[in-house]
Amino acid sequence: MRGLALTAGLLLAGCASAPAEVATTPPPPAAAAPAEAGKPPVPLQYLYGSAEAAIAVRAVNARIAGYGAWRVKERPRDSVVLAPGATMDAPRFEPCGDKPFAAVFDADETLIWNIAPMRLFAEKGGAFDLAVWDQWEKTGAGKAKAMPGTVEMVNALRAAGITVIANTNRSAGNAKGSEDTLRAAGLGEFKHGETLFLMGDDAGGSSKDPRRATIASKYCVIILGGDQLGDFSQQFNVKDLPAAQRMALATGPAATALWDKGWFLFPNPVYGPWQTLGWDDISSTDSEWKPR
Repeated sequence: MRGLALTAGLLLAGCASAPAEVATTPPPPAAAAPAEAGKPPVPLQYLYGSAEAAIAVRAVNARIAGYGAWRVKERPRDSVVLAPGATMDAPRFEPCGDKPFAAVFDADETLIWNIAPMRLFAEKGGAFDLAVWDQWEKTGAGKAKAMPGTVEMVNALRAAGITVIANTNRSAGNAKGSEDTLRAAGLGEFKHGETLFLMGDDAGGSSKDPRRATIASKYCVIILGGDQLGDFSQQFNVKDLPAAQRMALATGPAATALWDKGWFLFPNPVYGPWQTLGWDDISSTDSEWKPR
């Protein structure tokens, strides 16, 4: 539910070993860059229309389904949800005990695609409209589509005895609309407070950590899936952390041990905290080349 242009509410992503200020107000979706000559912005062309993106998303879903079927055969000691106070530098995880298995997913651009509002924002010049998004949450059932391979993945997990849960920053005030949207997309039943957790369910604001903790208190969470690092830990969204440190944490030993081994990231070039990056964040002296 966000696009290329950065909005004022978008969080700078990051993580720190010591406690740091974390934003608790929801980052509104950034809007897509204006389309040119009647064409969608390039990231929307790729994610929503290309065979390449469809293949990449199906591959992630296939890995999740296969991992889930394998993982339930051996009861893990710990879930893949970080315990309170744990950091990526010193990770600890919520214990499983004899709790039932669960897989926890973000919703937007993870279980479903939001093509309709993204197109509307792009055609209107790229400006995100909170009122429009609120209406989309309420009335998007039947318009939001399941991502490629998602229905099959969700069905496979449920068949293996894994409860599928959505943890999304959609509004708790629009819970019924989100329940209807997920059902209409062919993903089955999600019930608010049981298998659907929304922003406003607690005092955590846009941070999904408190909701993850609530879920992990009842379930052995063996899978986390999302399109943003905040879908795995709010530590990646600590305010004002340099991009280089966030990169180091997301690609360091602790995180590397989890990617595709309990943590599964979906491709999303449409929106994300990386929208704040400048040339100095992504280039080095090796890339400073000019033709003669």
